[in-house]
Amino acid sequence: MMAALDSFAYGLGIALQPGNLLFCFIGALCGTLIGVLPGIGPVATIAMLLPVTFYLPPVAALIMLAGIYYGSQYGGSTTSILMRVPGETASVVTCLDGYQMALRGRAGSALAIAALGSFFAGIVGTMLNVLFGPQFAKIALAFGSAEYFGLMLLGLSISIVMSHGSMIGAIAMVGLGLVLGTIGRDINTGFARLTFGVPELGDGIGFVPLAVGLFGIAEVMRNLEGDGATGSMVKKVGRLWPSRDEARRAAPAVLRGTMVGTLLGILPGGGAILAAFSSYGLEKRLSRHPEEFGHGAVEGLAGPEAANNAAAQASFIPLLTLGIPPNAVLALLVGGMMIHGIAPGPTVMTERPDLFWGLIASMLIGNVMLVIINLPLVGLWVQFLKVPYRLMFPAIFLFCCIGVYGVNGSVFEVMLAVGFGLLGYLFSKLNLEPAPLVLGFVLGPLIEEHLRRALTLSDGDPTVFATRPLAASLIVLALLVPCLVLLPRFGRSRNEIFQAEN
Repeated sequence: MMAALDSFAYGLGIALQPGNLLFCFIGALCGTLIGVLPGIGPVATIAMLLPVTFYLPPVAALIMLAGIYYGSQYGGSTTSILMRVPGETASVVTCLDGYQMALRGRAGSALAIAALGSFFAGIVGTMLNVLFGPQFAKIALAFGSAEYFGLMLLGLSISIVMSHGSMIGAIAMVGLGLVLGTIGRDINTGFARLTFGVPELGDGIGFVPLAVGLFGIAEVMRNLEGDGATGSMVKKVGRLWPSRDEARRAAPAVLRGTMVGTLLGILPGGGAILAAFSSYGLEKRLSRHPEEFGHGAVEGLAGPEAANNAAAQASFIPLLTLGIPPNAVLALLVGGMMIHGIAPGPTVMTERPDLFWGLIASMLIGNVMLVIINLPLVGLWVQFLKVPYRLMFPAIFLFCCIGVYGVNGSVFEVMLAVGFGLLGYLFSKLNLEPAPLVLGFVLGPLIEEHLRRALTLSDGDPTVFATRPLAASLIVLALLVPCLVLLPRFGRSRNEIFQAEN
Protein backbone atom coordinates (compact mmCIF):
# COMPACT_ATOMS: atom_id res chain seq x y z
CA MET A 1 0.00 0.00 0.00
CA MET A 2 2.83 2.41 0.86
CA ALA A 3 4.39 1.80 -2.56
CA ALA A 4 1.09 2.69 -4.21
CA LEU A 5 0.81 5.89 -2.16
CA ASP A 6 4.39 6.83 -3.05
CA SER A 7 3.60 6.30 -6.72
CA PHE A 8 0.45 8.36 -6.31
CA ALA A 9 2.52 11.20 -4.82
CA TYR A 10 4.76 10.96 -7.91
CA GLY A 11 1.61 11.17 -10.05
CA LEU A 12 0.47 14.28 -8.18
CA GLY A 13 3.75 15.91 -9.12
CA ILE A 14 3.03 15.11 -12.78
CA ALA A 15 -0.61 16.25 -12.60
CA LEU A 16 0.29 19.52 -10.84
CA GLN A 17 2.60 20.63 -13.62
CA PRO A 18 1.12 23.86 -15.08
CA GLY A 19 0.40 22.40 -18.53
CA ASN A 20 -1.28 19.25 -17.19
CA LEU A 21 -3.21 21.30 -14.63
CA LEU A 22 -4.49 23.55 -17.42
CA PHE A 23 -5.69 20.62 -19.55
CA CYS A 24 -7.27 18.99 -16.51
CA PHE A 25 -9.27 22.19 -16.00
CA ILE A 26 -10.16 22.38 -19.71
CA GLY A 27 -11.35 18.76 -19.63
CA ALA A 28 -13.42 19.30 -16.48
CA LEU A 29 -14.92 22.50 -17.89
CA CYS A 30 -15.73 20.93 -21.27
CA GLY A 31 -17.15 17.86 -19.54
CA THR A 32 -19.44 20.00 -17.42
CA LEU A 33 -20.54 22.03 -20.45
CA ILE A 34 -21.37 19.03 -22.64
CA GLY A 35 -23.08 17.40 -19.66
CA VAL A 36 -25.24 20.51 -19.34
CA LEU A 37 -26.05 20.79 -23.05
CA PRO A 38 -28.58 18.07 -23.97
CA GLY A 39 -27.92 16.00 -27.06
CA ILE A 40 -24.11 16.11 -27.28
CA GLY A 41 -22.68 13.75 -24.66
CA PRO A 42 -19.11 12.69 -23.79
CA VAL A 43 -18.75 10.12 -26.57
CA ALA A 44 -19.43 12.65 -29.34
CA THR A 45 -17.30 15.33 -27.66
CA ILE A 46 -14.28 13.08 -27.11
CA ALA A 47 -14.63 11.78 -30.67
CA MET A 48 -14.52 15.35 -31.98
CA LEU A 49 -11.54 16.30 -29.80
CA LEU A 50 -9.44 13.22 -30.61
CA PRO A 51 -7.71 14.92 -33.56
CA VAL A 52 -6.71 17.83 -31.31
CA THR A 53 -4.89 15.47 -28.93
CA PHE A 54 -2.55 14.53 -31.79
CA TYR A 55 -0.77 17.83 -31.19
CA LEU A 56 -0.64 17.53 -27.37
CA PRO A 57 1.77 15.62 -25.11
CA PRO A 58 0.29 12.17 -24.33
CA VAL A 59 -0.17 12.80 -20.60
CA ALA A 60 -1.92 16.15 -21.13
CA ALA A 61 -4.12 14.70 -23.88
CA LEU A 62 -5.37 11.78 -21.79
CA ILE A 63 -5.85 13.95 -18.70
CA MET A 64 -8.07 16.26 -20.75
CA LEU A 65 -10.09 13.43 -22.33
CA ALA A 66 -10.57 11.73 -18.96
CA GLY A 67 -11.74 15.04 -17.47
CA ILE A 68 -14.38 15.33 -20.17
CA TYR A 69 -15.67 11.84 -19.33
CA TYR A 70 -16.09 12.13 -15.57
CA GLY A 71 -16.90 15.85 -15.82
CA SER A 72 -19.93 15.08 -17.96
CA GLN A 73 -21.35 12.99 -15.12
CA TYR A 74 -21.42 16.15 -12.98
CA GLY A 75 -22.83 18.50 -15.60
CA GLY A 76 -25.59 16.12 -16.68
CA SER A 77 -27.37 16.58 -13.36
CA THR A 78 -27.95 20.33 -13.94
CA THR A 79 -30.43 19.99 -16.81
CA SER A 80 -31.98 16.91 -15.22
CA ILE A 81 -32.79 18.87 -12.08
CA LEU A 82 -33.71 22.23 -13.62
CA MET A 83 -35.42 21.10 -16.86
CA ARG A 84 -36.12 17.36 -16.54
CA VAL A 85 -33.90 16.88 -19.60
CA PRO A 86 -30.87 14.62 -19.04
CA GLY A 87 -27.78 16.39 -20.37
CA GLU A 88 -25.93 13.07 -20.29
CA THR A 89 -27.32 9.54 -20.65
CA ALA A 90 -26.45 8.38 -17.12
CA SER A 91 -28.38 11.38 -15.73
CA VAL A 92 -31.74 9.97 -16.84
CA VAL A 93 -32.40 8.68 -13.32
CA THR A 94 -31.67 12.11 -11.84
CA CYS A 95 -34.74 13.46 -13.66
CA LEU A 96 -37.07 11.25 -11.62
CA ASP A 97 -36.56 12.88 -8.21
CA GLY A 98 -34.20 15.79 -8.86
CA TYR A 99 -36.74 17.67 -11.00
CA GLN A 100 -39.50 17.02 -8.45
CA MET A 101 -37.28 18.48 -5.72
CA ALA A 102 -36.74 21.54 -7.91
CA LEU A 103 -40.50 21.99 -8.44
CA ARG A 104 -40.88 22.06 -4.66
CA GLY A 105 -38.44 24.95 -4.37
CA ARG A 106 -35.43 22.78 -3.47
CA ALA A 107 -33.48 23.08 -6.73
CA GLY A 108 -30.43 24.49 -4.93
CA SER A 109 -30.43 21.64 -2.43
CA ALA A 110 -30.80 19.09 -5.24
CA LEU A 111 -27.87 20.59 -7.18
CA ALA A 112 -25.70 20.61 -4.05
CA ILE A 113 -26.57 17.01 -3.13
CA ALA A 114 -25.79 15.89 -6.69
CA ALA A 115 -22.45 17.74 -6.79
CA LEU A 116 -21.26 16.74 -3.31
CA GLY A 117 -22.37 13.12 -3.74
CA SER A 118 -20.56 13.00 -7.07
CA PHE A 119 -17.47 14.53 -5.45
CA PHE A 120 -17.36 11.93 -2.67
CA ALA A 121 -17.85 9.05 -5.12
CA GLY A 122 -15.22 10.47 -7.44
CA ILE A 123 -12.63 10.70 -4.66
CA VAL A 124 -13.37 7.14 -3.49
CA GLY A 125 -13.15 5.87 -7.07
CA THR A 126 -9.81 7.60 -7.56
CA MET A 127 -8.33 6.10 -4.39
CA LEU A 128 -9.51 2.64 -5.47
CA ASN A 129 -7.58 3.17 -8.69
CA VAL A 130 -4.52 4.00 -6.57
CA LEU A 131 -4.82 0.99 -4.26
CA PHE A 132 -6.04 -1.71 -6.63
CA GLY A 133 -4.73 -0.57 -10.01
CA PRO A 134 -1.21 -1.98 -9.42
CA GLN A 135 -2.67 -5.26 -8.12
CA PHE A 136 -4.75 -5.66 -11.27
CA ALA A 137 -1.68 -4.88 -13.35
CA LYS A 138 0.34 -7.60 -11.58
CA ILE A 139 -2.41 -10.12 -12.23
CA ALA A 140 -2.61 -9.02 -15.87
CA LEU A 141 1.12 -9.54 -16.35
CA ALA A 142 0.59 -13.20 -15.52
CA PHE A 143 -1.89 -13.54 -18.40
CA GLY A 144 -0.81 -15.30 -21.55
CA SER A 145 -2.26 -14.82 -25.04
CA ALA A 146 -4.90 -17.50 -24.44
CA GLU A 147 -6.11 -15.71 -21.29
CA TYR A 148 -6.18 -12.32 -23.02
CA PHE A 149 -8.19 -13.82 -25.86
CA GLY A 150 -10.76 -15.14 -23.36
CA LEU A 151 -10.85 -11.88 -21.40
CA MET A 152 -11.46 -9.74 -24.48
CA LEU A 153 -14.10 -12.17 -25.68
CA LEU A 154 -15.81 -11.79 -22.29
CA GLY A 155 -15.66 -7.99 -22.59
CA LEU A 156 -17.39 -8.09 -25.97
CA SER A 157 -19.98 -10.53 -24.64
CA ILE A 158 -20.91 -8.27 -21.71
CA SER A 159 -21.07 -5.23 -23.99
CA ILE A 160 -23.57 -7.11 -26.18
CA VAL A 161 -25.81 -7.86 -23.20
CA MET A 162 -25.73 -4.29 -21.91
CA SER A 163 -26.30 -2.56 -25.24
CA HIS A 164 -29.58 -1.04 -26.38
CA GLY A 165 -32.12 -2.83 -28.51
CA SER A 166 -32.13 -6.45 -29.49
CA MET A 167 -29.37 -8.93 -28.78
CA ILE A 168 -29.20 -9.91 -32.45
CA GLY A 169 -28.62 -6.28 -33.43
CA ALA A 170 -25.86 -5.92 -30.83
CA ILE A 171 -24.15 -9.10 -32.06
CA ALA A 172 -24.35 -7.77 -35.62
CA MET A 173 -22.75 -4.49 -34.52
CA VAL A 174 -19.88 -6.29 -32.79
CA GLY A 175 -19.40 -8.44 -35.89
CA LEU A 176 -19.30 -5.35 -38.10
CA GLY A 177 -16.75 -3.76 -35.78
CA LEU A 178 -14.57 -6.87 -35.94
CA VAL A 179 -14.74 -6.84 -39.76
CA LEU A 180 -13.87 -3.13 -39.97
CA GLY A 181 -10.93 -3.74 -37.65
CA THR A 182 -9.45 -6.32 -40.07
CA ILE A 183 -9.39 -3.96 -43.06
CA GLY A 184 -5.85 -3.24 -44.20
CA ARG A 185 -2.69 -5.28 -44.54
CA ASP A 186 -2.21 -8.46 -42.54
CA ILE A 187 0.58 -7.83 -40.03
CA ASN A 188 2.07 -11.29 -40.61
CA THR A 189 1.74 -11.83 -44.34
CA GLY A 190 1.45 -8.26 -45.64
CA PHE A 191 -1.50 -9.19 -47.89
CA ALA A 192 -4.29 -6.61 -48.27
CA ARG A 193 -7.61 -7.58 -46.69
CA LEU A 194 -11.00 -6.11 -47.62
CA THR A 195 -9.46 -3.05 -49.28
CA PHE A 196 -11.38 -3.60 -52.58
CA GLY A 197 -8.54 -2.03 -54.51
CA VAL A 198 -8.71 1.29 -52.65
CA PRO A 199 -5.09 2.32 -51.89
CA GLU A 200 -6.10 4.58 -48.99
CA LEU A 201 -7.47 1.54 -47.14
CA GLY A 202 -4.11 -0.24 -47.26
CA ASP A 203 -3.26 0.94 -43.75
CA GLY A 204 -6.73 0.19 -42.46
CA ILE A 205 -9.53 2.48 -41.32
CA GLY A 206 -8.36 5.18 -38.96
CA PHE A 207 -9.94 5.32 -35.52
CA VAL A 208 -10.49 9.09 -35.71
CA PRO A 209 -12.74 9.18 -38.82
CA LEU A 210 -14.70 6.18 -37.51
CA ALA A 211 -15.28 7.74 -34.08
CA VAL A 212 -15.94 11.28 -35.31
CA GLY A 213 -18.38 10.01 -37.94
CA LEU A 214 -20.32 7.52 -35.81
CA PHE A 215 -20.65 9.81 -32.83
CA GLY A 216 -19.91 13.43 -33.79
CA ILE A 217 -21.48 13.84 -37.23
CA ALA A 218 -24.25 11.31 -36.60
CA GLU A 219 -25.13 13.12 -33.35
CA VAL A 220 -25.48 16.40 -35.24
CA MET A 221 -27.84 14.77 -37.73
CA ARG A 222 -29.96 13.19 -34.99
CA ASN A 223 -30.27 16.45 -33.06
CA LEU A 224 -31.21 18.46 -36.14
CA GLU A 225 -34.31 16.39 -36.74
CA GLY A 226 -35.39 16.71 -33.09
CA ASP A 227 -36.84 19.65 -31.27
CA GLY A 228 -34.01 19.88 -28.75
CA ALA A 229 -34.61 20.30 -25.08
CA THR A 230 -38.30 20.84 -24.45
CA GLY A 231 -38.42 20.62 -20.66
CA SER A 232 -39.81 23.53 -18.66
CA MET A 233 -37.08 25.47 -16.88
CA VAL A 234 -37.28 25.84 -13.11
CA LYS A 235 -37.15 29.60 -12.59
CA LYS A 236 -35.72 29.77 -9.06
CA VAL A 237 -32.66 27.83 -7.91
CA GLY A 238 -32.75 28.83 -4.26
CA ARG A 239 -30.22 28.16 -1.50
CA LEU A 240 -27.26 26.04 -2.64
CA TRP A 241 -27.02 23.94 0.50
CA PRO A 242 -29.10 20.97 1.72
CA SER A 243 -30.95 21.07 5.03
CA ARG A 244 -29.83 18.92 7.95
CA ASP A 245 -32.60 16.39 7.27
CA GLU A 246 -31.72 16.20 3.56
CA ALA A 247 -28.04 15.68 4.40
CA ARG A 248 -28.93 12.94 6.90
CA ARG A 249 -30.98 11.09 4.29
CA ALA A 250 -28.48 11.64 1.47
CA ALA A 251 -25.31 10.45 3.28
CA PRO A 252 -26.09 6.68 3.49
CA ALA A 253 -27.51 6.74 -0.06
CA VAL A 254 -24.25 8.27 -1.33
CA LEU A 255 -22.24 5.55 0.45
CA ARG A 256 -24.37 2.78 -1.04
CA GLY A 257 -24.34 4.39 -4.48
CA THR A 258 -20.55 4.64 -4.35
CA MET A 259 -20.27 0.91 -3.58
CA VAL A 260 -22.70 -0.07 -6.34
CA GLY A 261 -21.04 2.20 -8.89
CA THR A 262 -17.55 0.96 -8.06
CA LEU A 263 -18.53 -2.69 -8.49
CA LEU A 264 -20.47 -2.17 -11.72
CA GLY A 265 -18.03 0.34 -13.21
CA ILE A 266 -15.35 -2.30 -13.58
CA LEU A 267 -17.61 -4.52 -15.70
CA PRO A 268 -17.40 -4.07 -19.50
CA GLY A 269 -20.57 -2.67 -21.04
CA GLY A 270 -22.19 -1.59 -17.79
CA GLY A 271 -20.66 1.60 -16.54
CA ALA A 272 -22.44 4.69 -15.30
CA ILE A 273 -25.86 3.97 -16.83
CA LEU A 274 -26.29 0.56 -15.25
CA ALA A 275 -24.85 1.81 -11.95
CA ALA A 276 -27.32 4.71 -11.74
CA PHE A 277 -30.37 2.54 -12.40
CA SER A 278 -29.17 -0.20 -10.05
CA SER A 279 -28.58 2.33 -7.26
CA TYR A 280 -32.04 3.81 -7.74
CA GLY A 281 -33.64 0.36 -7.52
CA LEU A 282 -31.63 -0.44 -4.38
CA GLU A 283 -32.58 2.80 -2.64
CA LYS A 284 -36.26 2.28 -3.43
CA ARG A 285 -36.17 -1.23 -1.99
CA LEU A 286 -34.37 -0.16 1.19
CA SER A 287 -36.51 2.92 1.79
CA ARG A 288 -39.16 2.96 4.49
CA HIS A 289 -41.17 5.30 2.25
CA PRO A 290 -40.86 3.93 -1.31
CA GLU A 291 -43.97 5.92 -2.29
CA GLU A 292 -41.83 9.10 -2.16
CA PHE A 293 -39.66 7.92 -5.08
CA GLY A 294 -40.56 9.79 -8.23
CA HIS A 295 -41.95 12.65 -6.11
CA GLY A 296 -38.75 14.21 -4.76
CA ALA A 297 -37.03 11.55 -2.63
CA VAL A 298 -33.56 12.71 -1.59
CA GLU A 299 -32.22 9.14 -1.70
CA GLY A 300 -33.46 8.75 -5.29
CA LEU A 301 -31.20 11.64 -6.28
CA ALA A 302 -28.15 11.09 -4.05
CA GLY A 303 -27.64 7.36 -4.66
CA PRO A 304 -27.69 7.35 -8.50
CA GLU A 305 -25.56 10.52 -8.73
CA ALA A 306 -22.89 8.93 -6.55
CA ALA A 307 -23.19 5.64 -8.43
CA ASN A 308 -22.66 7.06 -11.92
CA ASN A 309 -19.57 9.00 -10.84
CA ALA A 310 -18.07 6.07 -8.93
CA ALA A 311 -18.63 3.91 -12.00
CA ALA A 312 -16.96 6.48 -14.24
CA GLN A 313 -13.84 6.46 -12.04
CA ALA A 314 -13.78 2.68 -11.52
CA SER A 315 -14.03 2.03 -15.25
CA PHE A 316 -10.44 3.26 -15.62
CA ILE A 317 -9.16 0.21 -13.70
CA PRO A 318 -9.71 -2.35 -16.51
CA LEU A 319 -8.59 0.22 -19.10
CA LEU A 320 -5.27 1.10 -17.47
CA THR A 321 -4.41 -2.35 -16.09
CA LEU A 322 -5.83 -4.81 -18.61
CA GLY A 323 -5.99 -2.62 -21.69
CA ILE A 324 -9.69 -3.41 -22.12
CA PRO A 325 -12.12 -0.47 -22.46
CA PRO A 326 -15.34 -1.22 -20.54
CA ASN A 327 -17.46 1.23 -22.55
CA ALA A 328 -17.49 3.32 -25.72
CA VAL A 329 -16.05 6.44 -24.07
CA LEU A 330 -12.97 4.61 -22.83
CA ALA A 331 -12.65 2.87 -26.19
CA LEU A 332 -12.08 6.38 -27.54
CA LEU A 333 -9.41 6.90 -24.88
CA VAL A 334 -7.72 3.74 -26.14
CA GLY A 335 -7.81 5.35 -29.58
CA GLY A 336 -6.17 8.42 -28.09
CA MET A 337 -3.41 6.28 -26.59
CA MET A 338 -2.87 4.52 -29.91
CA ILE A 339 -2.58 7.89 -31.69
CA HIS A 340 0.44 8.53 -29.47
CA GLY A 341 1.87 5.06 -30.03
CA ILE A 342 1.00 3.79 -26.52
CA ALA A 343 -0.25 0.21 -26.29
CA PRO A 344 -2.85 0.00 -23.49
CA GLY A 345 -2.35 -2.77 -20.96
CA PRO A 346 -0.42 -3.75 -17.83
CA THR A 347 2.91 -2.60 -19.25
CA VAL A 348 1.74 1.04 -19.25
CA MET A 349 2.35 1.24 -15.50
CA THR A 350 5.97 0.11 -15.83
CA GLU A 351 6.87 1.66 -19.19
CA ARG A 352 4.96 4.95 -18.79
CA PRO A 353 4.54 5.57 -15.04
CA ASP A 354 4.19 9.29 -15.71
CA LEU A 355 1.09 8.62 -17.81
CA PHE A 356 -0.41 5.97 -15.51
CA TRP A 357 0.03 7.79 -12.20
CA GLY A 358 -0.35 11.27 -13.68
CA LEU A 359 -3.74 10.34 -15.11
CA ILE A 360 -4.96 8.80 -11.85
CA ALA A 361 -3.71 11.75 -9.77
CA SER A 362 -5.38 14.19 -12.15
CA MET A 363 -8.74 12.59 -11.30
CA LEU A 364 -8.40 13.72 -7.70
CA ILE A 365 -7.60 17.26 -8.83
CA GLY A 366 -10.33 17.15 -11.47
CA ASN A 367 -13.00 16.19 -8.93
CA VAL A 368 -12.06 19.16 -6.75
CA MET A 369 -12.22 21.43 -9.80
CA LEU A 370 -15.64 20.06 -10.75
CA VAL A 371 -17.23 20.99 -7.42
CA ILE A 372 -15.83 24.51 -7.79
CA ILE A 373 -17.01 24.70 -11.42
CA ASN A 374 -20.49 23.26 -10.89
CA LEU A 375 -22.00 24.98 -7.87
CA PRO A 376 -20.96 28.65 -8.28
CA LEU A 377 -21.53 28.64 -12.06
CA VAL A 378 -25.08 27.24 -12.11
CA GLY A 379 -26.37 30.58 -13.46
CA LEU A 380 -23.88 30.46 -16.34
CA TRP A 381 -24.92 26.91 -17.30
CA VAL A 382 -28.56 27.98 -17.31
CA GLN A 383 -27.69 30.68 -19.87
CA PHE A 384 -25.99 28.10 -22.11
CA LEU A 385 -29.23 26.12 -22.18
CA LYS A 386 -30.91 29.01 -24.01
CA VAL A 387 -28.61 28.77 -27.07
CA PRO A 388 -30.61 27.20 -29.98
CA TYR A 389 -29.01 24.07 -31.42
CA ARG A 390 -29.37 25.40 -34.96
CA LEU A 391 -26.71 27.99 -34.07
CA MET A 392 -24.31 25.39 -32.71
CA PHE A 393 -24.43 22.59 -35.29
CA PRO A 394 -22.51 24.35 -38.15
CA ALA A 395 -19.54 24.95 -35.83
CA ILE A 396 -19.66 21.37 -34.52
CA PHE A 397 -19.79 19.89 -38.04
CA LEU A 398 -16.97 22.14 -39.27
CA PHE A 399 -14.85 21.26 -36.24
CA CYS A 400 -15.39 17.54 -36.95
CA CYS A 401 -14.18 17.86 -40.55
CA ILE A 402 -11.19 20.08 -39.71
CA GLY A 403 -10.17 17.73 -36.90
CA VAL A 404 -10.26 14.62 -39.10
CA TYR A 405 -8.34 16.36 -41.90
CA GLY A 406 -5.74 17.69 -39.47
CA VAL A 407 -4.56 14.24 -38.33
CA ASN A 408 -3.19 12.98 -41.65
CA GLY A 409 -4.12 15.74 -44.11
CA SER A 410 -6.36 13.27 -45.94
CA VAL A 411 -9.53 14.32 -47.78
CA PHE A 412 -10.38 10.61 -48.07
CA GLU A 413 -10.59 10.35 -44.27
CA VAL A 414 -12.95 13.33 -44.16
CA MET A 415 -15.19 11.57 -46.70
CA LEU A 416 -14.89 8.41 -44.63
CA ALA A 417 -16.00 10.31 -41.51
CA VAL A 418 -19.04 11.71 -43.34
CA GLY A 419 -19.84 8.18 -44.56
CA PHE A 420 -19.65 6.83 -41.01
CA GLY A 421 -21.84 9.74 -39.92
CA LEU A 422 -24.54 8.66 -42.35
CA LEU A 423 -24.09 5.07 -41.16
CA GLY A 424 -24.42 6.17 -37.53
CA TYR A 425 -27.61 8.07 -38.35
CA LEU A 426 -28.99 4.95 -40.06
CA PHE A 427 -28.11 2.89 -36.98
CA SER A 428 -30.14 5.28 -34.80
CA LYS A 429 -33.15 4.81 -37.09
CA LEU A 430 -32.80 1.04 -36.81
CA ASN A 431 -32.39 1.28 -33.01
CA LEU A 432 -28.85 -0.07 -33.19
CA GLU A 433 -26.27 1.25 -30.74
CA PRO A 434 -22.81 1.96 -32.23
CA ALA A 435 -20.94 1.38 -28.94
CA PRO A 436 -20.53 -2.41 -29.49
CA LEU A 437 -19.22 -1.65 -32.98
CA VAL A 438 -16.50 0.63 -31.56
CA LEU A 439 -15.53 -1.95 -28.93
CA GLY A 440 -15.37 -4.61 -31.65
CA PHE A 441 -13.26 -2.31 -33.82
CA VAL A 442 -10.80 -1.58 -30.97
CA LEU A 443 -10.62 -5.09 -29.56
CA GLY A 444 -10.83 -6.95 -32.90
CA PRO A 445 -7.17 -6.57 -33.91
CA LEU A 446 -6.08 -7.41 -30.35
CA ILE A 447 -8.28 -10.51 -30.27
CA GLU A 448 -6.85 -11.63 -33.61
CA GLU A 449 -3.30 -10.98 -32.42
CA HIS A 450 -3.68 -12.98 -29.20
CA LEU A 451 -5.56 -15.78 -30.96
CA ARG A 452 -2.83 -16.20 -33.57
CA ARG A 453 -0.07 -15.88 -30.99
CA ALA A 454 -1.65 -18.51 -28.73
CA LEU A 455 -2.00 -20.92 -31.67
CA THR A 456 1.56 -20.22 -32.81
CA LEU A 457 2.99 -20.93 -29.34
CA SER A 458 0.99 -24.17 -29.15
CA ASP A 459 2.05 -25.29 -32.66
CA GLY A 460 -1.48 -24.80 -33.97
CA ASP A 461 -3.15 -26.88 -31.23
CA PRO A 462 -6.59 -25.29 -30.52
CA THR A 463 -6.93 -27.25 -27.27
CA VAL A 464 -4.64 -24.65 -25.66
CA PHE A 465 -7.80 -22.67 -24.87
CA ALA A 466 -9.29 -25.66 -23.05
CA THR A 467 -6.22 -26.93 -21.23
CA ARG A 468 -5.42 -23.57 -19.60
CA PRO A 469 -8.00 -23.27 -16.77
CA LEU A 470 -8.27 -19.47 -16.65
CA ALA A 471 -8.58 -19.11 -20.42
CA ALA A 472 -11.20 -21.86 -20.55
CA SER A 473 -13.17 -20.26 -17.71
CA LEU A 474 -13.20 -16.85 -19.40
CA ILE A 475 -14.32 -18.31 -22.73
CA VAL A 476 -17.11 -20.30 -21.04
CA LEU A 477 -18.24 -17.16 -19.20
CA ALA A 478 -18.23 -15.25 -22.49
CA LEU A 479 -20.56 -17.86 -23.96
CA LEU A 480 -22.84 -17.97 -20.90
CA VAL A 481 -23.27 -14.21 -20.33
CA PRO A 482 -25.70 -13.72 -23.28
CA CYS A 483 -27.89 -16.43 -21.76
CA LEU A 484 -28.67 -14.04 -18.88
CA VAL A 485 -31.14 -12.26 -21.13
CA LEU A 486 -33.21 -15.44 -21.18
CA LEU A 487 -33.75 -15.13 -17.41
CA PRO A 488 -37.10 -13.32 -16.90
CA ARG A 489 -35.89 -11.07 -14.05
CA PHE A 490 -32.70 -9.95 -15.78
CA GLY A 491 -34.38 -9.49 -19.15
CA ARG A 492 -37.17 -7.41 -17.59
CA SER A 493 -34.70 -5.20 -15.69
CA ARG A 494 -32.63 -4.66 -18.85
CA ASN A 495 -35.70 -3.59 -20.81
CA GLU A 496 -36.84 -1.24 -18.04
CA ILE A 497 -33.45 0.50 -17.99
CA PHE A 498 -33.42 1.19 -21.72
CA GLN A 499 -37.10 2.18 -21.83
CA ALA A 500 -36.50 4.73 -19.09
CA GLU A 501 -33.38 5.96 -20.86
CA ASN A 502 -35.30 6.57 -24.04
